[in-house]
Amino acid sequence: MIEKMKLLHITGPKYDIDRVVKLYLGKYDIHFEHAMTSLNNLKNVRPFVETNLYKEAAQKGEELKEYLELSRRTDLEVTQEQAQEIIFAVHGQLEEVTRQKEGLSGEIRELKEWMAQTAPFIGLDFELCKLRDFHFIDYRFGKITVENFHKIEEYLYHNPYTLFYECNNDSEYVWGVYFVPHTHLERVEAVYASFQFEEIQVPDDLEDTPRQAFAQAEQLLREKEMALDKLKMQAAELVKSKEQEILAACDCLDSYCRNFEIRKYAACTRTLNEGEERYILYGWMPQKDAEKLQREIAMDEKINCVEEEPGDALGSKPPTKLKNPKILKPFELFVEMYGLPGYREMDPTLFIALTYTFMFGVMFGDVGQGACLVIGGALLYKIKGMRLAGIVAVGGIWSVIFGFLYGSFFGFEETIPALWMKPMDNIMSTLMLAIGFGAGLILVAMALNMINAVRAKEYGRLLFNQSGLAGLVCYGFVAACALLSLTGHGLPAAALIGIMVGLPLAAILLKEPLSHLVEKKGHLFPEGSKVMFFVEALVEGFDVVLSYATNTISFVRVGAFALSHAGMMGVVMTLAGLEQGNPNWVIIVLGNILVACLEGLVVGIQVLRLEYYEMFSRFYTGNGKPFVSFKNRNQ
Repeated sequence: MIEKMKLLHITGPKYDIDRVVKLYLGKYDIHFEHAMTSLNNLKNVRPFVETNLYKEAAQKGEELKEYLELSRRTDLEVTQEQAQEIIFAVHGQLEEVTRQKEGLSGEIRELKEWMAQTAPFIGLDFELCKLRDFHFIDYRFGKITVENFHKIEEYLYHNPYTLFYECNNDSEYVWGVYFVPHTHLERVEAVYASFQFEEIQVPDDLEDTPRQAFAQAEQLLREKEMALDKLKMQAAELVKSKEQEILAACDCLDSYCRNFEIRKYAACTRTLNEGEERYILYGWMPQKDAEKLQREIAMDEKINCVEEEPGDALGSKPPTKLKNPKILKPFELFVEMYGLPGYREMDPTLFIALTYTFMFGVMFGDVGQGACLVIGGALLYKIKGMRLAGIVAVGGIWSVIFGFLYGSFFGFEETIPALWMKPMDNIMSTLMLAIGFGAGLILVAMALNMINAVRAKEYGRLLFNQSGLAGLVCYGFVAACALLSLTGHGLPAAALIGIMVGLPLAAILLKEPLSHLVEKKGHLFPEGSKVMFFVEALVEGFDVVLSYATNTISFVRVGAFALSHAGMMGVVMTLAGLEQGNPNWVIIVLGNILVACLEGLVVGIQVLRLEYYEMFSRFYTGNGKPFVSFKNRNQ
């Protein structure tokens, strides 16, 4: 079912909006509408635009929480003024420690970068400061791939003007330094470049050998990291001494920051007499919550709240919030996939829960496999909360029921007696019953369409739609005649058939002018040629008759899949050698798993197709607006 809604007009002083949200509105599910959408034509109304006053304190609070365990909670409550004072006070005490930490972290980062540049050349066993004294020899530090190094070795061996000193290597690169006389630098440098020698800048401040400098850097890095750890411990101790106050302040500020977003839904207006700005909020609430809220704020002089019944006064249709028993909750998934019902539409959750699982059981009737679906689906739904698993579990119950009716247990047809019939022994009866069942569901869908038309006050749709009263009379009479013929009874008189079929069809063909007449709209016929209107009406009438036939025959798949299940399991038993009296149980187990998975998936999809295309399309629009709670939106 759909929750009944109330539209609330909430107003009060602009400065008081945070208190109202925190004290009242934050506790309820309320769907806010943008007030400016309805009030933008008023001169003294403007959007509620304001800088978030709590953002800075909330950000500083998050920085402080990094020192605390995220799992810790507090029951302490503080006001937003106290929360800001607590956060700014503790954060101020941490500023000096934080400044020292940032400086030390920068030094550590620079030292690590220096060590990364130096590390590949620690194999160089002479002091680098002496290289800078060379006047006629140039040198280049860098790396080259192992493959190219082997290629350039012959050149190095025969060229007396260059020397390559290898410092380090791994599976991909060789690091080293090459020397070359200044007069041959350009020629030799070009050769190295052709072999993709990548030059690396070594720090200029190296005086000792790279190994000695690297060892000194490692020692300095350890000292700086220990100093940084001490600063972190000092900061953590300071924050932990105020842990409860900080957690309470952060919770309070987080709440105010989330609630601050309410301003984008509000409008502001200034009264002429008092000159005080007041906010205006429009929000939808479930009727019970709205009544409870009214009782709570009755004694609060700073807030005014007026209820309004759902209507078109604000140009906004009510949102849809489904409210169903727990057993029906999983089936809301299929309703949401098609589209939520409009506020004045019927909720089809119960309808799809009954028809979907019933048809699933008819098409997949097996006691053993159905029991597996029940157990597996129920466990997944309880543990993981998967709504589809809950649907499978309920469908499995009907599978077990029809398994007893068919006498099928894991594909064994003789283990338990059939309480009704075996589909493979009554093929034609199975198919005809499926078609008859489908005709009955189509009639039910037409009746639901008429109920929805009455709720929406669409009387043309109620009377002349192909799924309205005219369609119900026409299709119902034809279905009744077919039933009489199949049961050996005589048909009604030809004149009666002509009246009961012809008149409703004519009404369906002329539904547009007849609807305009009943609903007292302007022109009966649409603009344009009346000849073309009647030609289109005849084509549409042919399509209506054809759709009645195809929609009905489409339900033959319900019986076909009941036969398919028995046939597939029969193949499995034949392959397992059941008829020879010595069955292969491995094939039987694997065959049951394969059939259950494959057919369960196909049957589930086919039944959903019948629901959407053969039934939902007749009575359900699914154009509802989802109810989005402001409280849940910000969690």
